[in-house]
Amino acid sequence: MRLLLLFGVIFLLALASCSEKKGANSEAVKQSMMKADIAFSGLSKQKGMKAAFLQYIDTAGVLLRPGHYPIIGKDAREYLQKTNDSSFTLTWEPSAAEAGAAGDLGFTYGIYTLTTTDTVIKGTYVSIWKKQPDGDWRFLLDTGNPGVGREK
Repeated sequence: MRLLLLFGVIFLLALASCSEKKGANSEAVKQSMMKADIAFSGLSKQKGMKAAFLQYIDTAGVLLRPGHYPIIGKDAREYLQKTNDSSFTLTWEPSAAEAGAAGDLGFTYGIYTLTTTDTVIKGTYVSIWKKQPDGDWRFLLDTGNPGVGREK
């Protein structure tokens, strides 16, 4: 009986140590996604929303936009190509990230700011991310909601 108890305790300790390593890895994955999201926003500010979205969308990426059914994959890239982003700047700041157990999927969410010549609109967004074979992150899904604030 003592031997069984000893093996049980050893098993639980081993399981706990695996969980700690997984948790640390999960934190690194979250930080990696946050950095990708921040870089994505930085590119949008520097080169425009269209260029940023075209660079960061996964080949199977989905855009959820008002007045549209989901825009998927190749259609999403075509939709982005047709977007005229010369009259506004879109930036955002992630508030948090969560990662799946395998470390290859997760999401970020936060507040976006859409700036035109005379108006600033703020809203919320969420992006679902997929880690690529080269270690970079590309978004699988992007959507947002207006309404956090509007300034003139």
